[in-house]
Amino acid sequence: MGEIVGAALVAHVPTIVMSEAERRAMNGGADTTLVSGLEHIRSEYLDSLRPDTIVVFDTHWFTTFEHCFTSHVRRVGRYTSDELPRGMVAMPYDIPGDPELAAQIVAAAAPRDDMWVHATEDPYIGVHYPTVNLLGFLQRDERWMSVGVCQTAEVEDFLAFGAVLAEAISQSDRRVVLLASGGMSHRFWPLRELRHHESCDPSNLISADAREADLRILSWFEAGDHASVIDFMPEYRALAPEGRFGHYLMMVGALGARKCRTAGVQCSDYEAAVGTGQVHVFFERPAQGWEGT
Repeated sequence: MGEIVGAALVAHVPTIVMSEAERRAMNGGADTTLVSGLEHIRSEYLDSLRPDTIVVFDTHWFTTFEHCFTSHVRRVGRYTSDELPRGMVAMPYDIPGDPELAAQIVAAAAPRDDMWVHATEDPYIGVHYPTVNLLGFLQRDERWMSVGVCQTAEVEDFLAFGAVLAEAISQSDRRVVLLASGGMSHRFWPLRELRHHESCDPSNLISADAREADLRILSWFEAGDHASVIDFMPEYRALAPEGRFGHYLMMVGALGARKCRTAGVQCSDYEAAVGTGQVHVFFERPAQGWEGT
């Protein structure tokens, strides 16, 4: 019987794959804690949990008609970002996949009339940097699967897909870690102002309202109050969280949704990235299970 052995909200910002010299130049000599935070997640959590599969909820893979996920045996190539081709160029990747788990997800979704899914092994489908940027820090010999964020999905749709994913994992023999790869509030500064706000200092958040909302969610994470986070979504979406916060919602849906009481451990500072809110938070599986108190 498979199980989810850990989960995390992780930032994938382009800064993390820049050289240390470039990062320090942007930050007045200091380095972003998002780099050391990913290293901490690997050494403190993943090395001991030893997952068979890592599932990434990828906020740059937008889908429309269904929840989509990869079912490749392996993806190998080089990645250049169409968004930032100056900074992320010809990055090599070699990603073993998990077609067996993908098939389990399809099977778990099949009986439902409120769930549309698609597993793709198409060799030409794009790969995105919310997955690629994590590899150099977190990848060892696990299988990796990317899951898209359906742009027509509502809160309950994301939670429902998470529940289907959890059911599929339970029917497998996999130890799985879930990574919600995306930011928090996610509005950028206008082009003519953007270069004045490259530092990761939170003073560079796009607005006081965005910063306040992000910090409120982080306080709920710390308390394990996922019900309050979920119920806050109508207000939070007015501040444009990345991926409509679907990456977090699918993750927490797999952990029990509103019943999940698992506290998060912040593994980086709360930082800004040209106006957006970024942080790493890890959720360990409690001995009594994700829905325990």
